[in-house]
Amino acid sequence: MSCSFFGSPSQSIPTLSVSVKELTKIYGDQRALDSISFEASAGQILGFLGPNGAGKTTTMKILTCYLSQSSGTAEVCGHDVETDSLAVRRLVGYLPEHNPLYKDMYVREYLSFAAKANKLSGAKARIEELIEMTGLGRESHKQIGALSKGYRQRVGLAQAMLHDPQVLILDEPTSGLDPNQLAEIRTLIKTLGKEKTVIFSTHIMQEVQALCDRVIIIDRGKLVADDPISRLQRRLAGDSSLIVTFDRQVDTNKLAQIKGVSRAVANPKAPHYRLYLAGKADARAEVFRFAVDNNLVLLGLQREDLSVEEVFRALTTSEK
Repeated sequence: MSCSFFGSPSQSIPTLSVSVKELTKIYGDQRALDSISFEASAGQILGFLGPNGAGKTTTMKILTCYLSQSSGTAEVCGHDVETDSLAVRRLVGYLPEHNPLYKDMYVREYLSFAAKANKLSGAKARIEELIEMTGLGRESHKQIGALSKGYRQRVGLAQAMLHDPQVLILDEPTSGLDPNQLAEIRTLIKTLGKEKTVIFSTHIMQEVQALCDRVIIIDRGKLVADDPISRLQRRLAGDSSLIVTFDRQVDTNKLAQIKGVSRAVANPKAPHYRLYLAGKADARAEVFRFAVDNNLVLLGLQREDLSVEEVFRALTTSEK
C-alpha cells in the first residue's frame, strides 16, 4: 500500500507546497543524497530527472515519509516530514515506481478498501469520480491481477488521489502505458497540475517537454539543474542554435568563422547545418551576410533550442 492517509485536509493550498533544504541521505559509505535543496509551488508540475541510482526515488520516499533523512529538512505545506509525518501523509498522494496492489481484489473493491483505511467520507462517489477520471471504467469489473500494466498504473494513480491530496508525487507514472493511454494520463496530470503541486519522475524526455513547468536534474546525489524548461535548454548553448539550409554544400570550417558561431555541424545527406552559438549571440544577420558574400541561396534559417534530452545527457555524463 501507499502511505496511509486520514481524510482530505480542509486548509487552503499555500503558495509554497514543498520545501527541501540541504537534504542528505547516507547508506553506509554511500551518499544517496548530498545536500540537495529545492522548492515547489502549488499549480506547478515539476519534472524530477536523473540517471538510475541518482537519488530521485530516495528523495520521493523522504517526502512521502517512507524514509528518514540523515540530515537537512523537508517540509510539505509547512509540515516537517520527520516531526509532523501524519499531517504530511494527509497532504500527499504517492504512486511509487513499483506499484504495490492487492492483485486478487477487484478494482472497486480495492479502492473501497483504501478509502476505508484512510477513513474517507463520501468514498463511493469519490471512487466513481476517479474511475472515470483515470479511464478505468471498462476495466473496473476485473480483478487487478487480470489488468495490463498500464491499467494497474491507473489503479495506483486513482488510489493516490482518493483523498484529494494537495501534493502528488508520481514515480514513473506512465510506465507501461500504450500511446493512447499515455496521452490520456498526460492530459490528466496536466489538469491536476493547474491546482495541485505535481512532482513526477520519468525517463521519457518528450513527456518532460510536454508537461513540465520546471525541471530538476539530480546526478549522483547532487542537484545539477533546477530551471524552467526554456532556461534549461539555453544553459548549454546560449539562447539557441541555428538550423540553416543552403542551396549547396558549404565548408563547416567557414561556417564556424561566422561572428557569434562557436561551431558548425553538417547533415551528411543534405545542405543543412546546425550552428552552435557562442554565449548569448544572435547570429542570424551574420549568417545572411555570409550567404550573400558567398553567392549562396539561403533556403532556411530558424532557431532551435537544445532538447531536454540533450541537456540531460550533457549534465549527467560529464566526468567528475
